[in-house]
Amino acid sequence: MTAFDRDYYQRFYLDPKTRVTDRAALDKLGDFVCGYLRYLPIRVERVLDVGCGIGLWRDVITRHFPAARYQGVEVSEYLCERYGWEQGSVVDYTSRTRFDLVICQGVLPYLDARAAKRAIENLGALTRGALYLEAVTREDWDGGVLDKRRTDNAMLLRSARWYRRALAPHFTGAGGGVWVSRRAKVSLFALEQSS
Repeated sequence: MTAFDRDYYQRFYLDPKTRVTDRAALDKLGDFVCGYLRYLPIRVERVLDVGCGIGLWRDVITRHFPAARYQGVEVSEYLCERYGWEQGSVVDYTSRTRFDLVICQGVLPYLDARAAKRAIENLGALTRGALYLEAVTREDWDGGVLDKRRTDNAMLLRSARWYRRALAPHFTGAGGGVWVSRRAKVSLFALEQSS
C-alpha cells in the first residue's frame, strides 16, 4: 500500500526531476476540459476534486469558472493538514448535492478492483454533469505511453476495457478523459462519444 505522505508528494508532485505533472501541463489539460464542458454545454457551479492532491485543479477551475464552488477531498492526512482539504475517499465520500464537474485524476489505480468498482459507482452518484477521469491502464503501462521513472509502479493496473465497462452504466465517454453523466441533459454526436 502506498503511503500518501510528505515523501510521496515531494517525489511525484513537487520535485521538478521526478514529478508526474507541473502547473503548465495541468493548465493546458484544464483549458481543454473546461473549454469542452462549455462547448457541451455543461454549466459548472459546483466542482468536486476527489483525490485533489496539492490542489493543482483549484486555480484552473477558478480561472474558468470564477463563480464555481470548488471542493477538494483527499485521503492523505498529510495533505489535509497542509492544505485544509476535507479528508475522505472516492470510495465512500458523500454529499447531499451532486456536482456539475467531478475530477478524479490518478486515484483509481491505487484501489483494488472491488474498491475501484465501488468508487466508480460513487462517482456516478456524485456527478450530475461531467466527470474528468484519469487512470493509468495496463495498456498505458505496457505500451510505452508513460515515463516509468516518473510514474508510481505501486499502482494496480486494469485494462481500459475494465474501466469502460464499469463507467458505462453511469456515463457516456466524450473523449479526452471527459465522461458525461447519463442524467445530464447533454446531446453528444455519435463520433463525439468514445464508448
